[in-house]
Amino acid sequence: MTEILTPRLLLRRWSDDDLVPMAEINADPEVMRWIGDGSVRDLEQTAEAIERWEEEWDEEGFGLFAVELLGSGELIGFAGLSVPDFLPEVLPAVEIGWRLGRQFWGQGYASEAAHAVLEFALQDRGLDRVVAVTHIGNSASENVIRKLGMTPERETNHPLFGLPLRVYAIDLTEYQA
Repeated sequence: MTEILTPRLLLRRWSDDDLVPMAEINADPEVMRWIGDGSVRDLEQTAEAIERWEEEWDEEGFGLFAVELLGSGELIGFAGLSVPDFLPEVLPAVEIGWRLGRQFWGQGYASEAAHAVLEFALQDRGLDRVVAVTHIGNSASENVIRKLGMTPERETNHPLFGLPLRVYAIDLTEYQA
């Protein structure tokens, strides 16, 4: 299954039409504030990222879904699964993550998409455990993570940027659909 329908969203694989709207999301300093070192990404970097995300689908059988509004078909960002290679201390692991355009914050879209992705991970893909990694202080993401039923597992620092991170986890025995 590479498409998921929720009441308001379609989670699907990436298309060429997604590049410009995703690049606009990645160019917003507020959106990127809690991503890596906080640097914005340009069109070329976004194209490379989408290509990597699609390759992960082919290699792992999961990846980051493009998220669009059902009513309008507008791309609002992504939500999905990836291997957190940037944080070797938690490997082997699969991470849940999301990034939405700022105009879509505070409307429950991240929680709606993340719940669908977690169900996909644990039930469709048969993963027995999922982690979430967030910068300490990113309260909006931590709120979504808590709504998923994930619990803090450890605190660490980003190996490249030295920024403080919190790792959350959930396993199949704790998951409530």
